[in-house]
Amino acid sequence: MFGALASVVLIIQIVSGIWLMFGYENTEEGAFASIEYIMRDIEYGWIIRYMHTTGASMFFAVVYLHMFRGLLYGSYHKPRELVWVFGMTIYLVMMAEGFLGYVLPYGQMSYWGAQVIISLFGAIPYIGESLEIWVRGDYYISGATISRFFALHVVALPLILIALVFMHLVALHEVGAGNPEGVDIEKHLDENGVPLDSVPFFPYKVLNALVAIGIFGIVFSIILFFFPEGGGYMLELANFEEANPLSTPEHIAPVWYYSPYYAMLRAVPDKLGGLVVMGAAIAILFVVPWLDRSKAASIRYKGVLSKIAMTVFILSWLMLAWLGTVPVTALRTTLSIIGTIIYFAFFLLMPIYTSIEKTKPVPERL
Repeated sequence: MFGALASVVLIIQIVSGIWLMFGYENTEEGAFASIEYIMRDIEYGWIIRYMHTTGASMFFAVVYLHMFRGLLYGSYHKPRELVWVFGMTIYLVMMAEGFLGYVLPYGQMSYWGAQVIISLFGAIPYIGESLEIWVRGDYYISGATISRFFALHVVALPLILIALVFMHLVALHEVGAGNPEGVDIEKHLDENGVPLDSVPFFPYKVLNALVAIGIFGIVFSIILFFFPEGGGYMLELANFEEANPLSTPEHIAPVWYYSPYYAMLRAVPDKLGGLVVMGAAIAILFVVPWLDRSKAASIRYKGVLSKIAMTVFILSWLMLAWLGTVPVTALRTTLSIIGTIIYFAFFLLMPIYTSIEKTKPVPERL
């Protein structure tokens, strides 16, 4: 279901992005003005722009739910390791794609948010300063930066993303989809090689997806027409002002879907240490299939330790998501450190608590 929703949002993003390209100017002088032109002077330009920004948030929301479902029901268990790795690679490319697009409006928060993230490259020993200039294409965020980010955002990364989605689906087709029970239905086949416990793709799975898409469309439309900025979480209010390199915003915060990692970054006082922690938080997701040693794939049949760990992990992730959007205080920094420790402990201790806990018997069939 979430995979189908993600595909729908990807199509929305591609189509709305193409329409935005018609009026966008990828120069330092014209970027912000062209966005204002799209919003004010092009017929229905405002809805196309909001469709793209709202679509970005909804894309990440759907993917996060998809990932959570995968963690909950063990969709990464053998033989689906490659499906999971392709999925995580898609997520990584999405993060890069979202960041590049975030810079293009050349608003005040776009400028300073990009300044913070790009400056992290400067923390890398020996090559950091040269790498930082190479990424920007200049000594500051300028037209050269916007031009190269535009090329990557509208051509290179979408092509990579589409290719990865295709490989993700091919890998899924080879091993079959998972289920909430964590039972491998491919073990019991009929004389035609069709799993006995499966249902035909049409009409059952198609209609199931259509219902989900219908509900999603209603929610998407409500946000699009009534709350397109999402209270500043989906489209920051500071981004309605043109970038001013001489005036730093009081509080620099990312959009909500990057905020857990931003909270981890701020939890570490050393710039290089923060970069390593943030990178490790993403990288560790790739090795989850080899960290989980449980005999049961689904949380329904796992032991108490896994259920407690999952609950604490989700709560800590939500806490980090909130902490990444608010100004820093001593208490919030402490909470960010605690949340970061819990985040990594969930994964690093997974081989231990999944090995020692007692699981329920997993049924052979659905």
